[in-house]
Amino acid sequence: MQVLANLGADPVQVEELLSYNQTFFQPTDIVQYPLPDEPFVGVWENYAREVEQAANIGLLSKYLVQLRFPVRAGMSQNADYLAATRRGVNPDDLEAATGLLLRPEQCQLLLHSTPAGRIPLLIAETRQDFVLLVQALAKRNEPVPIPDSMGASMVAGYNNWHRIQLLRSAFEASNPSSSWDVEFQRIKEQKSCYQDRFIILSRGPYSGVPASDLGLQPEEWRSISLAIRREHECAHYFTRRVFGSMRNNLIDELIADYWAISTTLNHFQADWFLRFFGLEAFPRYRVGGRLQNYRGDPALSDGAFVILQRLVKHAAENLARFDGRYATELRQSDAQPALFLALSAQTVEEIASEDGANILSESFLHSIETIRAGLTLQDR
Repeated sequence: MQVLANLGADPVQVEELLSYNQTFFQPTDIVQYPLPDEPFVGVWENYAREVEQAANIGLLSKYLVQLRFPVRAGMSQNADYLAATRRGVNPDDLEAATGLLLRPEQCQLLLHSTPAGRIPLLIAETRQDFVLLVQALAKRNEPVPIPDSMGASMVAGYNNWHRIQLLRSAFEASNPSSSWDVEFQRIKEQKSCYQDRFIILSRGPYSGVPASDLGLQPEEWRSISLAIRREHECAHYFTRRVFGSMRNNLIDELIADYWAISTTLNHFQADWFLRFFGLEAFPRYRVGGRLQNYRGDPALSDGAFVILQRLVKHAAENLARFDGRYATELRQSDAQPALFLALSAQTVEEIASEDGANILSESFLHSIETIRAGLTLQDR
């Protein structure tokens, strides 16, 4: 409350921001990282191998049935589409399965390592194919508008009918006289057996910031943007898997952007961070900056949104101080999960407070000691 008041918030805005900034991250007792891969990763490893050999991501449509259907208004209610996506009917037998991607040979499928385990990445070379992938795999093949500022999407809870078919084949081979229908009802309660998580990425400029604003060449900025976007989404993957939360909220974005920038550049660049949020000319806010995407639901009042901008500015400065203080330690592999633990344990107000850099330092040192002690005990 004092931090918010010091930044100019009146009592009503204080309550508004305290409610908005409350954290949903759950404490964890995990000390061993990286985590084992989730169950879906094994089958995606095979997908990636096949796609690489074919040099064409179109091959993935054998397994992700939505890629067999066009994006078209009403497609989510099409009988053939429902048969394939809800009942696992082979799309080869369906008239509506006409294909999706424009340039599948220019897309990639990779498995990327994170402290939370490996995660599949679908990377679209063209903006059109990125939009189509998101619409197909996250919007049920409906032509839902995808904002130009959106360059990544994490798909969670994806029902993979190929994995279900593999389970059925294994079950029927081992239990020839048993009913698959009964077994399927049991498996439906175990979502990890058939639900996948993956990330769709584009190669456009990160946060819609042009290369010229950063003094970079366009192709160099495209490469850096992809890396920042990838690490940003992987940060969300970590918080979702380890802390049980991933929201469209400032604290989530602050953690993800700090991680993404510092991992990509090997140091934190506070001016980039502020530019991505639309605060490069603080206290003036650039309309169209990413911060307005995180005003909440219901949205923060105009007055509270101004205070939120001040919080971001102070948080960026403290993150820069913290990052400079532990530049070497933060780049070590066992320090990466400790960083997530330290950041997730704080509120935005704490990170933005006058003592924010010290609060982060103490939390980071405690977290890394805990992880290293846990690893030592495990080794014994």
